Amino acid sequence: MQRGLPHQQLSPTWQVLLLGDGSPTRHLQLLTGEPTEVDVIDMSLVDQEVAGAPEQLQAVPGPWIRRQVWLRTASGQRLAYATSWWEASHVDEYLQNRSLPVWSNLARLRTELYRDIQGIQYGNSVPLELAFDQRGPFWGRHYLFWHHGRPITLIHEVFSPYLAKYLGPMQGQAL
Repeated sequence: MQRGLPHQQLSPTWQVLLLGDGSPTRHLQLLTGEPTEVDVIDMSLVDQEVAGAPEQLQAVPGPWIRRQVWLRTASGQRLAYATSWWEASHVDEYLQNRSLPVWSNLARLRTELYRDIQGIQYGNSVPLELAFDQRGPFWGRHYLFWHHGRPITLIHEVFSPYLAKYLGPMQGQAL
């Protein structure tokens, strides 16, 4: 992943979004020209038997608060789905306003972070097609946020194909 994917598999613009170490919330705002807002689906305590969590969750001390959100434009267009797992004893330290995107909370705190991309995914999902009102396939990624030398959260994001309006086609041409 350090070198990226072949451009015919994933276009350079989509690679910047998926493999870059910048804030996707900020990128979505810059792309759409609208503030990125969140709809919190759920935020609850979960145990070690979390279904569907990437194995890298073990790097974040438990127990965990799992936060599930839709990232959308202020006008309501869903752009991404995100799940994050936070060490329960520190979640309030980093997410002081739970109705804001993670990036907004951390930027207000001037938190210095290292985004460590752990993996990317590509696939289809009927529930995501319905929620995004877009046909798949979908690209996603998961990464750890590190702060002061320790992982503070694991984040998994899946992006809507609607973003092709701004980024162009997902698959590019070989250069």
